[in-house]
Amino acid sequence: MTITVREAVAELPVAEEDRTGYWRDAFRHWVDADRDGCSTRNEVLIEEAVTPPMVGARCSLAGGLWHSYYDDVDQASARSLDIDHMVPLAEAWDSK
Repeated sequence: MTITVREAVAELPVAEEDRTGYWRDAFRHWVDADRDGCSTRNEVLIEEAVTPPMVGARCSLAGGLWHSYYDDVDQASARSLDIDHMVPLAEAWDSK
């Protein structure tokens, strides 16, 4: 069966949000899920770079260039960049 995106969205359940039990610290921060030495943050930075950074010991990043599609600005400092969730954790929790 094939349906349109509009039909699929219309079928999503709607309910009041409930933040009961939410605790931000329960979610580990920047893990190395595949155990390759790079945290999720650095893996995203490597993947999203316009000019790839050099990856050093313990996955330290040097150089590289990133482009923001939101404000059309290039950034050459990985430390200046925020990597965030497409859906904030608290919002995802509320919508469980």
